[in-house]
Amino acid sequence: MSPEPAFLLHRRPYRETSALVDLLTLDHGRVRAVAHGGQRPGSKSRQRLQPFTPLFVTWQGSRDLKRLTLMESRGQTALLAGEGLLCGLYANEIATRLLPLELPAPDVFAFYTALLEALPAPAERALSLRRYEWALLEALEATPQFTTPEGSGLDPQLRYRFDTASRAFVPAERGLDGRTLRYIEQGDWQHEGLANALKAVMRAALAPHLGTTVLRSRELMLDLARRRQRP
Repeated sequence: MSPEPAFLLHRRPYRETSALVDLLTLDHGRVRAVAHGGQRPGSKSRQRLQPFTPLFVTWQGSRDLKRLTLMESRGQTALLAGEGLLCGLYANEIATRLLPLELPAPDVFAFYTALLEALPAPAERALSLRRYEWALLEALEATPQFTTPEGSGLDPQLRYRFDTASRAFVPAERGLDGRTLRYIEQGDWQHEGLANALKAVMRAALAPHLGTTVLRSRELMLDLARRRQRP
């Protein structure tokens, strides 16, 4: 196979000196593979298999678990710190948990690449993360339907909550107003005051697919927020 652009999503020890890795690839989505020598101190494999580093990879094998045969850098590692780093870890964690193995998801790869470019800039971070989350939902065919469960349009004057069973919105005393949801549906995500509503919609839509296990990256974000609030 020709070398394929990829990013490391997750790495853990495997046997004595190898690593079991999850990669986000351009054409094959999430690929799980063994990187021989990936845990050996000083090995080139270990040095290259770092989060947020653009890679070229090749692999062999016809089953779910592949064997990496090539790992080469194709650019500079995104230098992330603080909240930007935690957002990057969150992006890796949800892709690892959500994407089925070898489901082609080129849009996810594209928005992940754009996200890494945006994470160092606080003003660009949230919107890029929402577009990446939306790409994941599209890959899963799980994007919200901006209607009621019966297929009716949303009333701008009413409030709604997301219904996981129908992926639509049902009237609720406390929720998001129909006007805000229409902005989200139209893709007008830069509209003033939309950030919190957009985050709430993405979180509600992703929740049934993430399951009940708490995201480690989300725990770290909450811990960072608590430390910032201390006098």
